[in-house]
Amino acid sequence: MRRHLARRPTGKQEQRRLSVGAEPRADGTHFRVWAPSSSSVAVVLSEPGGRPIGLPAPLTPHEDGYFQGLVDGARPGTLYWIALEDGSRFADPASRFQPEGPHGPSEVIDPHVFAWTDAEWRGLEERKPIVYEMHVGTFTPDGTFASASRELAALAKLGVSIVEVLPLAEFPGRFGWGYDGVLGFAPTRLYGRPDDFKRFVNEAHAHGLGVVLDVVYNHFGPDGCYLERFSSTYFTEELTDWGRGVNFDGPGSSGVRDYVLANSRYWIEEFHLDGLRLDATQSIKDSSQPHILAEVAETVRQSARPRRTWIVGENEPQDATLLQPAERGGCGLDALWNDDFHHAAMVALTGRREAYYTDYLGTPQEFIAAAKYGFLYQGQWYRWQHQPRGTVTRRLPASAFVAFLQNHDQVANSQAGLRVHKLSTPSKCRAMTALLLLGPWTPMLFQGQEFQASAPFLYFADHHGDLRQAVREGRREFLAQFPSLAVPAIVDTVPDPGDPDSFARCKLDHAERDAHADVWRLHQELIALRRSDPAFSDADHFEVDGTVLAPQAFALRFSAPGRDDRHDSFADRLLVVNLGIDTLLDVLPDPLLSPYPGRQWRTLWSSEDPSYGGAGTPDLVQPDGWRLPPECALVLAPEQA
Repeated sequence: MRRHLARRPTGKQEQRRLSVGAEPRADGTHFRVWAPSSSSVAVVLSEPGGRPIGLPAPLTPHEDGYFQGLVDGARPGTLYWIALEDGSRFADPASRFQPEGPHGPSEVIDPHVFAWTDAEWRGLEERKPIVYEMHVGTFTPDGTFASASRELAALAKLGVSIVEVLPLAEFPGRFGWGYDGVLGFAPTRLYGRPDDFKRFVNEAHAHGLGVVLDVVYNHFGPDGCYLERFSSTYFTEELTDWGRGVNFDGPGSSGVRDYVLANSRYWIEEFHLDGLRLDATQSIKDSSQPHILAEVAETVRQSARPRRTWIVGENEPQDATLLQPAERGGCGLDALWNDDFHHAAMVALTGRREAYYTDYLGTPQEFIAAAKYGFLYQGQWYRWQHQPRGTVTRRLPASAFVAFLQNHDQVANSQAGLRVHKLSTPSKCRAMTALLLLGPWTPMLFQGQEFQASAPFLYFADHHGDLRQAVREGRREFLAQFPSLAVPAIVDTVPDPGDPDSFARCKLDHAERDAHADVWRLHQELIALRRSDPAFSDADHFEVDGTVLAPQAFALRFSAPGRDDRHDSFADRLLVVNLGIDTLLDVLPDPLLSPYPGRQWRTLWSSEDPSYGGAGTPDLVQPDGWRLPPECALVLAPEQA
């Protein structure tokens, strides 16, 4: 016998924490759904597998296209569908969990069950964090929140301060990067349940690590997205690189904006996250005031108070106005990824200038400019895109620019997903790692970089049928922009993103930390030096200047402004990087290289230390001048003569 689910009249607006989704209470669960394209909305309880139980419980229509109501029979753990006027059933657009994936029913989740122990956590105290990008599914062989939690102690010992987790929004299939998410409030079932992610965050905080989540507000995935059935105004006709754009400023956009702002609040409040990483912000079009990104940033900060958060954006055109406060026409983000630094570094490390590396030389001047100004392109003509690139970064702190040698995109953007150490020499990699971790920017490591993981990082996505074939062909077309790859013998060997082996090959083996202990020690000691030495840890308040020493060598000087000759030598450092051959500098005409009176430079640290696998470093200062070892980075400090 089918039973009818009682729905209680709601009268005035029910007191809710979030504007959408299912919120359990003592007397049932309150549902609120934005569905202006439907004249009626109901909740249908479900058995595992999707079979409906009982009759639909209709929700009461409210203004602006919302429907809401309290359903007696729904409790935490209850599976349910949202039914529209034509009888079609879908997952709740604001579902908190999808145990059977995006095509299955949603589950009511009680956000108050998890017992947090991070009451003493005050957020991100460090001005310039060390960021660590992680894909949960490949970070460990098990690929779960639980197994990732067991590795957090090692990251804390390494010196990491923020773990930046790739997107978790539910997506179809058995594996994927997470950028094809379709249900933004539901942590994917592939890595565990919502409380497992909370346990991961709680454990991270216990180790002094912040957690930032990568969120995708610029598009939704192509499979399992039913938002348009709830409202035809979710999307615009303008196409992005990933499909139709999201409607943030057109007719009917109020519910879309509300969905995104509720989502940003949800991750911060319910999961105690320490910030967000905003994917592909160049594809988030909004002519409104304030801009949706400014509202997201403000929502994150308000939701976390008094905890300090960190909001970082990806922006391929490098629009630095995103870093300006909203009252000055910006969006108030804390940082942006700096692709310019990466591209210059890759050219210096590999010698290859093709595709989007075409407009970079890998020269000392580029690294000096990156240290002083952040982006290299700030409106100059960019041949690769046949248009100007970047905007002016004046008066922005160096910490606002995130530098990296690897990230998920850049490692995968090769035929075999090779990491940097497979593409360059060990000594060059050590020297460039020193520049990355000691430079005035905010450095970011990609999972496994700290011990030169042997696992590649490929593009993988578990789609089926025509979509799988389209993704495979799209990947080949993308890689064809690299002339060195655009030959049949190589293109034909591009791993199939839909092959489970493409995913399995990317899983890290953390036992390699011991096998490559010298590389891990290099990263750990550089991070420790950055933290302990104020010239590196607080470079926003130090003057950073640089000079070219040789065709592939340069120096960056970190010094405290306004100090006289008697200043503490601890506040003056010279970072010397030589990516070329052994070089004798028999004349030193640049005053930037001069120590203070009565002092001389001594080597404080060297990338060629034998404990890192290096060949050893002779004294830099020789009777005939400075002798720069090949492919080496040195930190010099003044000492009493």
